[in-house]
Amino acid sequence: MATQLSFDLPSKTALGREDFFVSPANALAVALISATSWPGNKLVLSGPAGSGKTHLAHVWAAETGGRIMQAIDLRFDDVPDLARAPIAVEDVPAVITDPEQQKTLFHLHNLVLAEGHALLMTGRAAPRQWHLPLADLQSRVEGAHHVALDAPDDALLGAVLAKLFTDRQLNPGPDVIAYLVKHMDRSFETAAKVVARLDHIALSERRPITRALAVRLLNTESEQSDARN
Repeated sequence: MATQLSFDLPSKTALGREDFFVSPANALAVALISATSWPGNKLVLSGPAGSGKTHLAHVWAAETGGRIMQAIDLRFDDVPDLARAPIAVEDVPAVITDPEQQKTLFHLHNLVLAEGHALLMTGRAAPRQWHLPLADLQSRVEGAHHVALDAPDDALLGAVLAKLFTDRQLNPGPDVIAYLVKHMDRSFETAAKVVARLDHIALSERRPITRALAVRLLNTESEQSDARN
């Protein structure tokens, strides 16, 4: 079969509330994002890569008029302006090696709450595992109400796969998703990698994404994993 050049074109991720699939694995997080207030006006949302933290942050920001910032992108001079509205700070543990960023986040935490606005923070692990060297900041994130996005059940993993395919404008048959849900490693990160690999192979080989292609990919990756071990 002829092989064509393939290009990793950017996919457009849908981040609206209607694009988020609710299952028992994330229902509590969705409910809290939709709540009118949180204890202490702050919330920590945790979960593995691809679990929906960013999606829920965008849903919350759209509904509250809030802003979204990466923790590593915060600037001290911008804190007074950022504190004038609800704000979501993503990937807080990323600042663990940067004392100045920790001080900036500590200042933002105090000021946004003093202004009467809500603060949403995200990270992969629970707050007690962030181990931020700035003790005052660590104690404050640990004091926030916390909800974790759990490992995906079958329904959620299938919905995530369907969304990842849709974001890439792909439309595989339902048998493809059913096979992947049953046989792939159960993680959001793996789901993203599998969809990207299937997209790449299908494009390079000029073929649709079928169950047979999914079987081939997972078998190949299993063999490669066995060889490494």
